[in-house]
Amino acid sequence: MLTNSLEEYLKTIYILKNTEGQVRVTDISKKLNCSKPSVNRALNCLKDEGFIVYEAYKNIEITEKGEQIAKDIVKRQDIIKLFLTQIIDVDSDTAEKEATAMKHAISKETVAKLENYIIEILGLEDLKCNFDLGNSRCQNCVRIKENYKKEQI
Repeated sequence: MLTNSLEEYLKTIYILKNTEGQVRVTDISKKLNCSKPSVNRALNCLKDEGFIVYEAYKNIEITEKGEQIAKDIVKRQDIIKLFLTQIIDVDSDTAEKEATAMKHAISKETVAKLENYIIEILGLEDLKCNFDLGNSRCQNCVRIKENYKKEQI
Protein backbone atom coordinates (compact mmCIF):
# COMPACT_ATOMS: atom_id res chain seq x y z
CA MET A 1 0.00 0.00 0.00
CA LEU A 2 1.34 3.40 -0.99
CA THR A 3 1.58 6.25 1.46
CA ASN A 4 -0.05 9.57 0.54
CA SER A 5 3.39 10.99 -0.15
CA LEU A 6 4.38 8.15 -2.50
CA GLU A 7 1.05 8.51 -4.30
CA GLU A 8 1.90 12.16 -4.97
CA TYR A 9 5.32 11.20 -6.34
CA LEU A 10 3.80 8.53 -8.60
CA LYS A 11 1.10 10.90 -9.85
CA THR A 12 3.71 13.56 -10.58
CA ILE A 13 5.89 11.09 -12.50
CA TYR A 14 2.89 10.02 -14.57
CA ILE A 15 1.85 13.58 -15.38
CA LEU A 16 5.40 14.73 -16.18
CA LYS A 17 5.98 11.71 -18.42
CA ASN A 18 2.82 12.43 -20.39
CA THR A 19 3.19 16.21 -20.57
CA GLU A 20 6.97 16.63 -20.84
CA GLY A 21 7.99 13.29 -22.39
CA GLN A 22 10.69 12.57 -19.84
CA VAL A 23 11.05 12.65 -16.09
CA ARG A 24 14.15 13.51 -14.07
CA VAL A 25 14.74 13.91 -10.35
CA THR A 26 15.08 17.66 -10.85
CA ASP A 27 11.68 17.84 -12.56
CA ILE A 28 9.98 16.07 -9.66
CA SER A 29 11.85 18.17 -7.11
CA LYS A 30 10.68 21.40 -8.75
CA LYS A 31 7.11 20.23 -9.26
CA LEU A 32 6.67 19.04 -5.67
CA ASN A 33 8.89 21.71 -4.13
CA CYS A 34 11.05 19.21 -2.25
CA SER A 35 14.71 18.28 -2.07
CA LYS A 36 16.44 15.94 -4.49
CA PRO A 37 17.42 13.54 -1.66
CA SER A 38 13.73 13.29 -0.70
CA VAL A 39 12.85 12.53 -4.32
CA ASN A 40 15.57 9.86 -4.50
CA ARG A 41 14.26 8.14 -1.35
CA ALA A 42 10.73 8.11 -2.75
CA LEU A 43 11.94 6.85 -6.12
CA ASN A 44 13.74 3.95 -4.50
CA CYS A 45 10.56 2.99 -2.64
CA LEU A 46 8.51 3.18 -5.87
CA LYS A 47 11.18 1.17 -7.69
CA ASP A 48 11.16 -1.53 -4.98
CA GLU A 49 7.39 -1.87 -5.40
CA GLY A 50 7.69 -2.19 -9.20
CA PHE A 51 5.95 1.09 -10.03
CA ILE A 52 8.91 2.69 -11.80
CA VAL A 53 12.22 1.87 -13.45
CA TYR A 54 14.90 4.10 -12.00
CA GLU A 55 18.67 4.36 -12.09
CA ALA A 56 20.58 7.33 -10.69
CA TYR A 57 21.23 10.10 -13.23
CA LYS A 58 18.89 8.54 -15.81
CA ASN A 59 15.34 9.35 -16.86
CA ILE A 60 12.62 7.77 -14.78
CA GLU A 61 10.20 5.39 -16.49
CA ILE A 62 6.82 4.42 -15.13
CA THR A 63 5.82 0.75 -15.38
CA GLU A 64 2.41 -0.46 -16.51
CA LYS A 65 1.59 -1.28 -12.89
CA GLY A 66 2.67 2.22 -11.83
CA GLU A 67 0.71 3.84 -14.64
CA GLN A 68 -2.52 2.10 -13.63
CA ILE A 69 -2.13 3.26 -10.03
CA ALA A 70 -1.25 6.80 -11.16
CA LYS A 71 -4.30 6.98 -13.43
CA ASP A 72 -6.48 5.95 -10.51
CA ILE A 73 -4.93 8.66 -8.32
CA VAL A 74 -5.47 11.33 -11.00
CA LYS A 75 -9.03 10.16 -11.58
CA ARG A 76 -9.89 10.25 -7.86
CA GLN A 77 -8.61 13.81 -7.59
CA ASP A 78 -10.38 14.91 -10.78
CA ILE A 79 -13.69 13.41 -9.67
CA ILE A 80 -13.52 15.20 -6.34
CA LYS A 81 -12.48 18.47 -7.97
CA LEU A 82 -15.30 18.20 -10.53
CA PHE A 83 -17.80 17.60 -7.74
CA LEU A 84 -16.51 20.58 -5.79
CA THR A 85 -16.40 22.99 -8.74
CA GLN A 86 -19.29 21.87 -10.92
CA ILE A 87 -21.80 20.57 -8.40
CA ILE A 88 -21.34 22.68 -5.26
CA ASP A 89 -19.60 25.70 -6.86
CA VAL A 90 -16.29 25.82 -4.97
CA ASP A 91 -13.70 28.05 -6.66
CA SER A 92 -11.08 26.22 -8.72
CA ASP A 93 -8.01 26.96 -6.55
CA THR A 94 -9.73 25.91 -3.34
CA ALA A 95 -11.18 22.83 -5.02
CA GLU A 96 -7.72 21.80 -6.30
CA LYS A 97 -6.19 22.03 -2.83
CA GLU A 98 -9.08 20.24 -1.16
CA ALA A 99 -9.32 17.53 -3.81
CA THR A 100 -5.59 16.86 -3.40
CA ALA A 101 -6.11 16.26 0.31
CA MET A 102 -9.47 14.48 0.07
CA LYS A 103 -8.39 11.92 -2.52
CA HIS A 104 -6.37 10.17 0.16
CA ALA A 105 -9.22 10.10 2.65
CA ILE A 106 -12.17 8.60 0.78
CA SER A 107 -12.78 5.02 -0.27
CA LYS A 108 -12.87 3.68 -3.81
CA GLU A 109 -16.55 2.95 -3.33
CA THR A 110 -17.30 6.57 -2.45
CA VAL A 111 -15.26 7.81 -5.42
CA ALA A 112 -17.18 5.45 -7.72
CA LYS A 113 -20.49 6.80 -6.43
CA LEU A 114 -19.30 10.39 -6.89
CA GLU A 115 -18.19 9.51 -10.42
CA ASN A 116 -21.58 8.03 -11.31
CA TYR A 117 -23.34 11.05 -9.85
CA ILE A 118 -21.15 13.52 -11.75
CA ILE A 119 -21.48 11.62 -15.03
CA GLU A 120 -25.26 11.60 -14.65
CA ILE A 121 -25.66 15.23 -13.52
CA LEU A 122 -23.18 16.72 -16.02
CA GLY A 123 -24.04 14.35 -18.88
CA LEU A 124 -20.45 13.19 -19.40
CA GLU A 125 -19.37 10.03 -21.20
CA ASP A 126 -16.48 9.18 -18.88
CA LEU A 127 -13.87 10.80 -16.70
CA LYS A 128 -10.72 9.10 -18.00
CA CYS A 129 -7.62 11.24 -18.29
CA ASN A 130 -4.39 10.10 -19.89
CA PHE A 131 -2.49 13.39 -20.02
CA ASP A 132 -1.58 12.52 -23.60
CA LEU A 133 -0.78 15.74 -25.45
CA GLY A 134 -0.94 13.83 -28.74
CA ASN A 135 -4.65 13.21 -28.17
CA SER A 136 -6.97 15.99 -29.39
CA ARG A 137 -9.24 15.46 -26.38
CA CYS A 138 -6.28 16.00 -24.04
CA GLN A 139 -5.12 19.06 -25.97
CA ASN A 140 -8.44 20.71 -25.15
CA CYS A 141 -8.54 19.48 -21.55
CA VAL A 142 -9.16 22.19 -19.00
CA ARG A 143 -7.00 20.42 -16.40
CA ILE A 144 -3.91 20.39 -18.59
CA LYS A 145 -4.43 24.00 -19.65
CA GLU A 146 -4.80 25.04 -15.99
CA ASN A 147 -1.59 23.23 -15.03
CA TYR A 148 0.37 24.85 -17.85
CA LYS A 149 -0.91 28.33 -16.98
CA LYS A 150 0.19 27.91 -13.37
CA GLU A 151 3.64 26.63 -14.39
CA GLN A 152 4.20 29.46 -16.87
CA ILE A 153 3.60 32.13 -14.22
